[in-house]
Amino acid sequence: MNYTISYATEKDSSLILDYIIELAKYENLEDQVVATVEQINKTLFCENPKAKVLLLKEDDEDAGFALYFHNYSTFLCKYGIYIEDIYVREKFRNKGYGKAFFKKICEEALKMNCGRVEWWCLDWNKPSIDFYTQKLNAEQMSDWTVYRLNEEKIRIIACEEKL
Repeated sequence: MNYTISYATEKDSSLILDYIIELAKYENLEDQVVATVEQINKTLFCENPKAKVLLLKEDDEDAGFALYFHNYSTFLCKYGIYIEDIYVREKFRNKGYGKAFFKKICEEALKMNCGRVEWWCLDWNKPSIDFYTQKLNAEQMSDWTVYRLNEEKIRIIACEEKL
């Protein structure tokens, strides 16, 4: 098993979009993908990008990607890392590549003195949940519920004169 993990560059934008679509299909959320290569270039490879993308290759084959960004904990008074996506193509699964992505991300977290590495997982995704809890010994957070404002609701709230 000969693999490499490296940071993506602008020339990888089309591959990143392919991974996003593949992940969305796996999660039964393909209808929600509106990303384009142009948007990936504009947001991930701009002058001051807010997220990083790692690419995994086995030999010379594209095998997976991870996208993460930094957040901040007021309780810890430290930066953290939030993993938006980790995806390994099916034919490359069960080879330790998910753990390799976590290792690389945790190395950056250590280097930056981060207090946490966090991510979400769909409730039905038992293979991933088992991996997180059994292989990584991650703590499943049960006391928190995720809330979200979409772009339309953000616009409505931002434009209200009074709340």
